[in-house]
Amino acid sequence: MTSTHSPTGIERFIKPHLTIFTGYAPPKPATTEKGKTGAPVRPMIKLNANENPYGCSPRVLQALAACDSLNRYPDANQTELRHYLEEYTGVGAEHIVATCGGGEVIDLILELFVNPGDEVINCEPTFDYFRFKAQVCGNISKEVLRDKNFAISVNAVKAAISERTKLIIINTPNNPTGNTTPQKDILELVDTGLPVLVDEAYYEFCGETVAPLVSQYENLMVLRTFSKWAGLAGMRIGYGIFPSIIADYLLKIKAPFNTSAAALIAVRESVADRDYLMDKVKTMIAERERLFGELSQLKFIKPWPSKANYILCSVPSGSAGKIQQELEERGILIRIYYTQLLRDYIRTSLGKPEENDALIKALKEIGEEIVC
Repeated sequence: MTSTHSPTGIERFIKPHLTIFTGYAPPKPATTEKGKTGAPVRPMIKLNANENPYGCSPRVLQALAACDSLNRYPDANQTELRHYLEEYTGVGAEHIVATCGGGEVIDLILELFVNPGDEVINCEPTFDYFRFKAQVCGNISKEVLRDKNFAISVNAVKAAISERTKLIIINTPNNPTGNTTPQKDILELVDTGLPVLVDEAYYEFCGETVAPLVSQYENLMVLRTFSKWAGLAGMRIGYGIFPSIIADYLLKIKAPFNTSAAALIAVRESVADRDYLMDKVKTMIAERERLFGELSQLKFIKPWPSKANYILCSVPSGSAGKIQQELEERGILIRIYYTQLLRDYIRTSLGKPEENDALIKALKEIGEEIVC
């Protein structure tokens, strides 16, 4: 479709594809009664951004409070930081590049491999940042639909490959559907020879990974983050695991000081306190199964099994927006979507038991109104 937008003034100098760009829809923040971002009038139960409700390790807070060197730039080569990531992952530091959040891994990969006009294959529905960033860069986001159970069709992905395809992105566990992609399917796509990025942001909640295989393939790449399992979403700490030749290129093209001195401290203390953090992950996994059981008892929604820290629910009545609004009025934030594929779905992150109980109680109240 040709746009009728004719930029004037300073917009004449903006890249044409960005003047009609729709952007990315982030989770809704806590709001005041007037709808303005700020301190909420009452405490909000925030279940719309897949955050860790237990927060980071206490050691992180203590170490940051004691730090007296934040006036110094961090090591641009990330030597110490990559050492801690090697200790945590079991993968050699030569394969690791640290980033400012997992999103920067995607940014760097697009910069390295994909030219304007080239294609990036995404398996929809999936994490919308993939489409968002590809379009910002002037790439074509080629969407291959998942099946009715949200599984990837390897044959469909292969059929979508063209001469302009430069990257395949697989999100596993997939956000927002919560299902994983079998390793054999991932490796079949790797066998196409195209660069394949596997987003494992929720790895700690499922234990399934292809990271140990990165050294065996020249085109297999893995994204990870400390946002979810380690409770450091606000610190923006991500990293990628790559064939060493790709890691070398990425270290050359990344911003010199892309990860902060505070990030180094947070990673160091999180890795040292991983037992504490993984106990919280186990608690969240147990709560995930309990919450799934509770949601399954509700007649007006259908929860999908998840291996992450969130649960997607279909709303057959088409009242997803009403449910979201009613929950917000009760002080609970969940996620809804505006794309055609997910228009009749809601997604809730895992909260603490008492937060999940409040969600179930509110949904039962809302359900009585919807059913009636």
